[in-house]
Amino acid sequence: MNQSPLNPETIVVAKDLSVSFGGQKVLDIPSLEVYRNEVLVIIGPNGSGKTTLLLCLSRLTNPQTGTVSYHGLPVQDSKSVLQLHRKLAVVFQESLLLNSSVWDNVTLGLRLRNIKGNEVKVRAQKWLERFGVAPLAKRQARTLSSGEAKRVSLARAFALQPEVLFLDEPFTPLDSPTRQALLEDFESVLNETKITTVMVTHDRNEALALADRVAVLMNGRIGQIGTPAEVFSSPVNEDVAAFVESGNILRGVVAAQSEGLVSIQVENHQIEAASELTAGTDVIVLLPFDDVTVMLPSAEKMTTSARNRLSGEIMRVFPIGSQVRVTIDCGFPLIALVTRRSAEEMGLKKGTPVYAAFKAVSTRVIKRH
Repeated sequence: MNQSPLNPETIVVAKDLSVSFGGQKVLDIPSLEVYRNEVLVIIGPNGSGKTTLLLCLSRLTNPQTGTVSYHGLPVQDSKSVLQLHRKLAVVFQESLLLNSSVWDNVTLGLRLRNIKGNEVKVRAQKWLERFGVAPLAKRQARTLSSGEAKRVSLARAFALQPEVLFLDEPFTPLDSPTRQALLEDFESVLNETKITTVMVTHDRNEALALADRVAVLMNGRIGQIGTPAEVFSSPVNEDVAAFVESGNILRGVVAAQSEGLVSIQVENHQIEAASELTAGTDVIVLLPFDDVTVMLPSAEKMTTSARNRLSGEIMRVFPIGSQVRVTIDCGFPLIALVTRRSAEEMGLKKGTPVYAAFKAVSTRVIKRH
C-alpha cells in the first residue's frame, strides 16, 4: 500500500511518537498509518514496545512527543480523547470481565454509550451467538474457562460496532486447540465485518493468518512494514530476519561477482547467489528452510539444477507437525525442512552424512551494516 496521510482511506496517522521510561527511549516512531478496513498486525520480541505503541495509537497512553490523528484531526485534549474512545474497542491479553453475568459484561459498554432498549439486546445476542457463547449468557463471568472468557470479551468489543478495534496479545493465554479454534472464528469475523483492526502479537503464525500488513517492531522502532509475504519472505535486515524466522541466516563475504551472480565465502564453503553486490562486501545470506534439499551421499550424483551442494553431517532431527526440522553441520549449522515420510525413508538421524542442496535464486543477499 502506498497511500498518503491525506488519502481519505487513512484512518489513523501517528507522527514522531516518542516514549521514554527511566530516561530510556522505548518507542520512537517517525510515522505510521492505519488504513480503513485493514488488519495491521504489529509483531516483535518481548520488550520491543508493541503494547506501548498500541496504547499510544488508542490514546490510552499519552506519548511524550508526537501526535496521533484520526481522520486528519489531532487527538490532543481530553474532549477529543473522550470522543475518540467512543469510536474504539480494546481487547487486552487478560479478558478483564466484571464479577457479574456474561450478559451484563457484553451489554455494559453499550449502556455506557447510551445505546437504548432493543438495540442493546439485538447487538448483545448477535455477538454472543457469533462467538458461540450465547448459552452462557446467565453464567457468572468469573466461572468461565479462559477460552470462554476470551470469546465473551470479543463479543463485548464487537457489540460496540467500533470504528477501530485494538487487540493486545489476545490469544496468548489460551491452550493450542482453544487458540486455534478461536483464531479461525476471529478471522472469519474480521472478513465479514471489515473492521479496521490493529493487533499486537509476538506470534508469527497469528500475523500470517490475520494480517493485511505486518509491522515489525524492534527496540521501539519499526524495522519493516509491508504485506506478510514481503516481511516474511524478504526481510530487510538481519534483526528482522532472525525474529520472523524466515530461514537460515548465513554470514559471509562476497568473493567474486559476475553478471548478477556472486560467490560468497561462508566459513569453508563458497555459496553462489543472485546479487549485484561487489567483491569484498560483508553480507548475510537468507535461505528459506524449505528451499534446502537433503540428499544422502548415494544420491549426490543425481541431476539437480541447484548450484549449491554442501556436504555435512546431521546434528539434530526434530519433528514439527507433518515435517521434520533437520540441522546439518556444514562447518556452520544449516537447517532444512523435510516431510516425515522422506526423513523416515532416508533414515535421517543424528550423525548421518548428507548433502544439502539449494538454488542460487533461493537465496536473498543483504549487505551487512
